[in-house]
Amino acid sequence: MGTLTSTSPTTGEVLATWPTFTAEQVDAAVRAAHAAAISWRTTDWAQRTALLEAVADELTARRRELAALMTDEMGKPVAEALAEIDKCAWTTRFYAEKAPEFLADRVVETPAARSWVSHEPVGVVLAVMPWNFPFWQVVRFAAPALAAGNAALLKHAPSVTGCALAAEEVFRAAAAAVGAPEALFTTLLVDETEVAEATARIIEHPLVAAVTLTGSERAGAAVAAVAARAIKKSVLELGGSDPFVVLDDADVALAARMAVRSRFLNSGQSCLAAKRFIVADSIADEFTHRFGAAVAELTVGDPHDPSTQVGPLARVEQVTAIERQVDESVAAGATVVTGGKRLEEGGAFFAPTVLADVTSEMAVFREETFGPVAAVIRAVDDDHAARLADDSPFGLGASVWSRDVDRALAVGRRITSGALFVNAVVASDARLPFGGTRRSGYGRELSEEGIREFTNVRSVWIGAEASAPEEPVE
Repeated sequence: MGTLTSTSPTTGEVLATWPTFTAEQVDAAVRAAHAAAISWRTTDWAQRTALLEAVADELTARRRELAALMTDEMGKPVAEALAEIDKCAWTTRFYAEKAPEFLADRVVETPAARSWVSHEPVGVVLAVMPWNFPFWQVVRFAAPALAAGNAALLKHAPSVTGCALAAEEVFRAAAAAVGAPEALFTTLLVDETEVAEATARIIEHPLVAAVTLTGSERAGAAVAAVAARAIKKSVLELGGSDPFVVLDDADVALAARMAVRSRFLNSGQSCLAAKRFIVADSIADEFTHRFGAAVAELTVGDPHDPSTQVGPLARVEQVTAIERQVDESVAAGATVVTGGKRLEEGGAFFAPTVLADVTSEMAVFREETFGPVAAVIRAVDDDHAARLADDSPFGLGASVWSRDVDRALAVGRRITSGALFVNAVVASDARLPFGGTRRSGYGRELSEEGIREFTNVRSVWIGAEASAPEEPVE
């Protein structure tokens, strides 16, 4: 049995340590979750709705405490951390309202006396979650999964173990408030030194029905391989290198302001953040000037200060990775408009950065940049912009800016992505399905499509009295 350690990326201070679960404890947790799922699957909508409403109440009551915990463990600016908790509460209420509609039986006209299609829970679902949105990633999985009648197991990133245990407290307090089984939500503390092997054993456990992962390509490929061998459903939300395309008729001032918002939210540590800014050549100088000037004015500092806009990266290793990508790109010909280096104030800080003169061969174009770095690429026309935007192994989101919506849609339809936003910043929203294509993963979270991912689509046929098909047909 090992330990998990939470360390502040702002100060380097060790915040807390916890012992990891033994194999026996993991097995006991899986069995308890399975027993809870068996009980929960037959509950009516009133109790499921009550559970989600209670989760929202708990999140709202503890929002400042939970936000501060996020800021401590992964450096999220506190204003953004509070907004994350509020979004979690809103989403649980959304599913409390919409789940009965999303999972309602669909009557089908057949020769039978009655026939319909139902969506029934699969059982225990394991979620492997990352550190960058410690509560939102969990809630956007757990709220629809529990609403559908499943039980949830969470294997969170080790660096946000405090958040993982706090999430368990929230869900279990809500369960107690409405008389639901406590083990509907359980956080598993897995030894970091053998995380791949331990996660594989959980997926392979005969009482685990499915797995969902948000994380790196490597982690996604490993989880998908284990799930495939075990013949179990998996959903993957992986990396992204989203294009932000600005056509020559766009409102340049607006696009530049929104570019800052899209790239530097969460200190640039977001899969769906815009990372490649593809700008029509005729307006590229103006856009780059406005964009760079606004980024240079961002407030970097203590994430507990409400005025801070960019905090530390979650780990020092992230700073090293970003520094390497920037240095390689500059050596290949990119120009530093602002930033471009790590900061010496202590902690895991990297200066908010804009690079111009970026080409498609450079590291900041070809790789996912998971930090506060934006790459500006010039496009000679709409065709070139579409080709540059689609020149990526990823396909999570895409944003196109133009005063002509039809023109923007024409460019956007040539970009492979799970989401297309026109004159707006790409964001996840419970009312719309969220997920990627290509190496950004498969399956969907949120909305109607997301809640159905972990259900069994079941056909039901009630035979007419004293009649049956003449002969079985497969």
